[in-house]
This record gives sequence, C-alpha cells and structure tokens, in this order.
Amino acid sequence: MASAAKGLLFGTAGVPFSAAEDSSLAGIDRIKGLGLDGLEIEFVNGVKMGFDTAAKVREKAQKTGVRLSVHAPYHINFNSENPGIRLQSQERLLKTARVGAACGAVSAVFHAAFYGQDSAEATYAAVKRELAAVQSIVRSERLAITLRVETMGKRSQFGSLDEVLALCRDIDGLQPCLDFSHLYAREGKVNSYLDFERVLNKVARKLGPRSLRNAHIHIAGIQFGDKGEIRHLNLEETEFRYDEWLEVLRDLGVEGLIICESPNLEGDAVMLKKLYEAQAAS
Repeated sequence: MASAAKGLLFGTAGVPFSAAEDSSLAGIDRIKGLGLDGLEIEFVNGVKMGFDTAAKVREKAQKTGVRLSVHAPYHINFNSENPGIRLQSQERLLKTARVGAACGAVSAVFHAAFYGQDSAEATYAAVKRELAAVQSIVRSERLAITLRVETMGKRSQFGSLDEVLALCRDIDGLQPCLDFSHLYAREGKVNSYLDFERVLNKVARKLGPRSLRNAHIHIAGIQFGDKGEIRHLNLEETEFRYDEWLEVLRDLGVEGLIICESPNLEGDAVMLKKLYEAQAAS
C-alpha cells in the first residue's frame, strides 16, 4: 500500500485548464509548474488509459513528486436491480483500481449507488455485498491502491457521512473520500468551524486517528436545493466558509490530498494552498 502523505497537499480534479494539452502527462507537468502537489485522474466517463500510458504517467509522477489519485466512472451502481449492471459496476471499479495502481495512484475514488426504490438499509446491504467482492479481488491481486467511497451531495444517492464511515468499518481496507461540498449540500448546514470539526472528529472516532493522517478530500463551491447538490461553483461564488474549513484542517493536523473540483480548477486550488500556507505562517 502506498505510504501516507506528509502534510496537506493540494491538487485538481483532472488536467488543469492551463496545461499544454488535455493529457495526464501534460497535467502532471502543469501541476508541478503551478506549485501544486497532486492530480486526480478523471476516469469518470470510462477507463480509457492503457497500461503503457499508465507506466509513463507513473514515471513522470515519480520524477516530479506529484501525488496521484484516480476517480472511477460515474456509471457505477452497486444497488441496481439489474444484476448485469451490478457486475459491470464491479468491473468498472476493478479496472479503475488496476490502471490506477499502474499509474502509481494512491487512491481510487468512486460513487457507490443510488437508493432507487429501496430503503437506506437495503441499499447499504447491497453496496456492502458488492463492494466486499471487489475489495477481495483488489487484495488478491495485491494492487497498491486504496478504494475510497465518496460522500455524496444528492439525497437520492447512497453516501451520507454515517453510511460511508459504517461501510469503511465493515469492509477492511476501504477508506472514505470526504467531499465537504457534498456534505454541505446534502445536509445544508455543514458550513462552520464547529461543523467541520464535528465531521473530522467523527471520522477519527469511527475509523481511528490515523484516518486523518492519510485523508482524501474533495472541495468546491456548490449550489444546492431541497434535494441536495445542483452544481459545482467557484469557491468565492458561494457561501462555503473555506477559510474556517482550512483552519480546522490545520488545527486537527489533517494530512493527505485535497482535490479541488471547482470550475476554476487550478485557480481555486492555488488559492486554497496559498491561504492554507498563510494561515500556518500567521
């Protein structure tokens, strides 16, 4: 398994817009040039990278010191009533893990399921069953990558904080991807120093203090309504209190990778890193 991050690292969800070209290799170069630390390779529309390219990505990431993660395809639903879709979901996550490991990525992030017509309890049982099978294969193949189930912003999606933490306790080796924008949109109230502190303390209680020393976190501005998330926005266009959020991360000694998903990818990522460093120096 890849070693834990030292300190708090900042990166983008996908290739920065200012990169020379829309490729992971160019993205790594641009991340380094921007003074950022990480890149989440987006396989959200399918894992289209081959193992030869993955080897080149791994080499460049190692050479530049850029930390990588990958995001699995959106078309995953471990609670589908269709057994074929559940099997395809397993295969998509496994392919993400295999190619991600070949890239040298430390984490593979995924969206687990929709509730559909099922209860939260029935959905949880289905996700646990399907995901345990995937994790068993990941372990048997000795893939050096951590599967991370994401907290989700729409109330129709499986992925409340409590569901994610319970799943991580029930499936050995599974870890959370804490999307604070999604938590804010889903609950409409996770938006203060005390709220952020409460979330992170709950993670530490449920998964152990070490979980905050190797965290994987998503952040963006967000618009939401009664049903939760509507769309991502730039951080300064929303009421999300990212300055207080950064203060909590610093105060609790959180380490790991922060992935910015704002429309202004590198702009917000660089802003967050500079603000975090300024807070630490003050």
